[in-house]
Amino acid sequence: MWLKPEEVLLKNALKLWLMERSNDYFVLQRRRGYVEEGGGGLTGLLVGTLDSVLDSTAKVAPFRILHQTPDSQVYLSIACGANREEITKHWDWLEQNIMKTLSVFDSNEDITHFVQGKIRGLIAEEGRHSFAKEDDPEKFREALLKFGKCFGLPEQEKLVTYYSCSYWKGRVPCQGWLYLSTNFLSFYSFLLGSEIKLIISWDAVSKLEKTSNVLLTESIHVCSQGENHYFSMFLHINETYLLMEQLANYAIKRLFDKETFANDPILDDPLQITKRGLENRAHSEQFSAFFRLPKEETLKEVHECFLWVPFSHFNTHGKMCVSENYVCFASHDGNLCSVIIPLREVVAIDKTNDSSKSVIISIKGKTAFRFSEVKDFEQLVAKLRLKCGAASTQCHDIICVSLWSILSKAHSTFSIHA
Repeated sequence: MWLKPEEVLLKNALKLWLMERSNDYFVLQRRRGYVEEGGGGLTGLLVGTLDSVLDSTAKVAPFRILHQTPDSQVYLSIACGANREEITKHWDWLEQNIMKTLSVFDSNEDITHFVQGKIRGLIAEEGRHSFAKEDDPEKFREALLKFGKCFGLPEQEKLVTYYSCSYWKGRVPCQGWLYLSTNFLSFYSFLLGSEIKLIISWDAVSKLEKTSNVLLTESIHVCSQGENHYFSMFLHINETYLLMEQLANYAIKRLFDKETFANDPILDDPLQITKRGLENRAHSEQFSAFFRLPKEETLKEVHECFLWVPFSHFNTHGKMCVSENYVCFASHDGNLCSVIIPLREVVAIDKTNDSSKSVIISIKGKTAFRFSEVKDFEQLVAKLRLKCGAASTQCHDIICVSLWSILSKAHSTFSIHA
């Protein structure tokens, strides 16, 4: 697998890597302690444990290729391989396609820039479709390599995301990595020769909950086929639990509610499911449930702002939520104030020229809503006008003349609760 070029200090790296091949510009190395037929003795045991603790790619890819230039102690890692055959293919490609070209450059700096550009181009082409939707494509590629190597699941199994955590085996925590894919929850740990590999199908999960006790302040409890599994030490446990809950629910719906999946191209095709997509879907579901909107409404953007409440004569702080067909607002304070504005009822959308960064939405029935301190309010106004086909500029001018008197008298015809 080609890697994003990163600097490696060869002086320190030689302690854990052995030289296999080299030329003027590239070095092929093997991880110390790795033996292809298995084993590796005490050295392999210690190095394997170190790789697991540090989450090193070398755990599943014990071969690598570095780019070097003469008289430099800093090398660049550009490729890794799970076996000798894979890394040899990369080495042969470099010799056939890169080596002859490098001799024409005058400086080492130009050579390095050329190699970096070539490798980044290969990575971009390789992951153009597979990783474009991931937050960090480079790290996700490495995680995908480990996921495939450790669990041996079908190639079509889609990795959604992964987390560092502890799995409790009795009263002993085992540090490792939790992998969440479309059909399985998987965990892998390797410490001092003790390997733990756990694969749980989502449709076999009978209970999923957040728990806490004397030993574990916060953990995620998974019950499958009568066995209890506990995972803890998450950096963002709420985010992890939400994604696990969604994947478990989708697995059950895929079995019993095939009509819903058939009408949803993303859920119907597991290869389209991503962490970002699941998070956006969860936010949309929460948005629709809170404002009691149709389930198909998708949350597009959220803005912190203030809403002027005419009958109370004050601005209330809250969030403006925009979907395909609605603009909604919910206040942060204890006295809930919520507004639901269907875009089909909007007759004009305008902005003020002062420093208040205000968006004014006028609807049928001579009612208007004034949202102030809206970040990027000019872009929001432009988007909303396109969405609802608001009135022309002339109509805006007429409405704005009487807008302030409307604001002081208006009583919302929508859901405003104080």
